[in-house]
Amino acid sequence: MRSLLFAPATRPELVAKLPRSGPDAVAIDLEDAVPEAGKAQARPLARAGAAELLAGTAAIKVFVRVNGPATEHFDQDVAEAVPPGAGIVVPKLESSEQLGRVRVALAAAGLHDAPLIAGIETARGVHGVDALLGPPAVACYFGAEDFIADIGGRRTPGSAEVAYARARVVLSARVSGVCALDQAVLALDDEAAFLADAKRGRDLGYGGKICIHPSQVALAHRVFTPSQAEQKRARRLIATWEAAAEDTGAGVAVFEGAMIDEPALKAARAVLERAR
Repeated sequence: MRSLLFAPATRPELVAKLPRSGPDAVAIDLEDAVPEAGKAQARPLARAGAAELLAGTAAIKVFVRVNGPATEHFDQDVAEAVPPGAGIVVPKLESSEQLGRVRVALAAAGLHDAPLIAGIETARGVHGVDALLGPPAVACYFGAEDFIADIGGRRTPGSAEVAYARARVVLSARVSGVCALDQAVLALDDEAAFLADAKRGRDLGYGGKICIHPSQVALAHRVFTPSQAEQKRARRLIATWEAAAEDTGAGVAVFEGAMIDEPALKAARAVLERAR
């Protein structure tokens, strides 16, 4: 998933428009976007919106973000708001016990095969992330805003204050074999800020990004899809490596003035695989 686009469950007109910007996945939100007093009324709206998207022709993954497992809303959200065929986004996941509760709730709702996106966005969540990315998790996201509020820090444009947590989450995702989605950018009208932040996330190893506005989807795809130039360079590097290996059998080669070895070859192949 290069993009996960959110819309509030209480805005059916926005939910219906989610596919228009071409995201890889969408999430109908019952958590941050819905006030406490409106949670119960939002559940049938989320279920109906997700079902409508699943019945459509757009080839996108559909998720419902429920309220966290530590809240009083969690069990009813899972039981009433997630239709068959949809996935579930669980925010502020913090412990293996909570992950077990998620599994029980999904089973009770008949959603045994529902894919899970785990929200890692608190100090406890980051600290114990390795235990949170087991089945049924297929992806996770790092929530910088909630994390920095929980830890008592201050947000800055360069995100240096979340550098460790951001890297910790993507490392665990890689080890666990799940997709990692990078933090949201709240500046909706600042394309340069989004691109810069997305590139930092891509450099860290993230495969996609949370999008909170349709205009951010194309920007995320631009960053997380290898460019034609990247693909051509990868093919040239692989060709150089293969020619050197055939000529000398050496484990290193010189490519465009720099030494390359096995990690460079692996990275080049990963670029082409991502492009496919």
